[in-house]
Amino acid sequence: MEKIKWGIIGCGDVTEVKSGPAFDLAENSSLEAVMRRNGDLAKDYAERHGVPKWYDQADDLINDPDVDAVYIATPPASHKEYTLKAAAAGKPVYVEKPMALNVEECKEMVEACNQQQVPLYVAFYRRSLPRFLKVKELLDHNEIGDIRFVSIQQTQKLVERDENNNLPWRVLPEVSGGGLFYDVASHTLDLVDYLLGPIKEAKGIASNQAKAYPAEDIVSGTFFFESGVIGNGVWNFSSYKNEDVNRIVGSKGEIIFSSFDEKPVTLIKESGTKQFIIERPKHIQQHLIQEIVDELTGKGSSPSTGETALRTNRVMDELVKGYYQE
Repeated sequence: MEKIKWGIIGCGDVTEVKSGPAFDLAENSSLEAVMRRNGDLAKDYAERHGVPKWYDQADDLINDPDVDAVYIATPPASHKEYTLKAAAAGKPVYVEKPMALNVEECKEMVEACNQQQVPLYVAFYRRSLPRFLKVKELLDHNEIGDIRFVSIQQTQKLVERDENNNLPWRVLPEVSGGGLFYDVASHTLDLVDYLLGPIKEAKGIASNQAKAYPAEDIVSGTFFFESGVIGNGVWNFSSYKNEDVNRIVGSKGEIIFSSFDEKPVTLIKESGTKQFIIERPKHIQQHLIQEIVDELTGKGSSPSTGETALRTNRVMDELVKGYYQE
């Protein structure tokens, strides 16, 4: 294919700025159709963004002959269903993260796409962002020597209920697969897979300390990379503040960076400290979408696939296996 015409299933908030406009901004790419169960909202999105077609049924979008590839931007509970349908229609799939409710669903998605010989991509877009490519460049250039360990710490304040006293879907396991750990920690765990290689083994413990919603609100664990690097992390979502710090420590120095905050990438060595200030793009998924389009048009490759995202879901499932309940 010389140009990829995309269809979006679930044109909600994430597609307004982060991803949706990027399908038109990427070279050799355009947004052909959108779908939302509420047809009025789908029509409104299409009109505001200049999208030619809109639907209120996913099957209609998937089977539209003018749609070459499908972006699934719904909550994780429906990722498997729509991926299997798109694969059966012979169309490449780009699915939001986390990839699915659990690792078993991820496996089904990968197998279905392999059987139909269609590519599967997952929206772990940090693999393509300049900020984290700088971290990878520093590692590849041996700036901190042999890598010894990585440490991850992320805390957030409790999520609030809406005006109708409803909890956000991200903390409802039946919709999201888990709590905020699955929603936000997946980004960092996938990123360290990209930076340091696959994680071979993971062990953890999880709990629901604040009991403000059904899912776990704290996870702590250790992990061992195939390369021999050791990792540890703690994620707490009932803290007094929001904080996000990652440290990769080596034999000659360390790199400190944030997964979400717009803080400089900091390189610390005995010879001194350097900081790299790299702004995030307005449409944060655009770099990854471009790489996916390049792969589909035979001009490049994507760093985020169903196989890499499956690894991330497997690590998360392992870290929450040790669930402590009073």
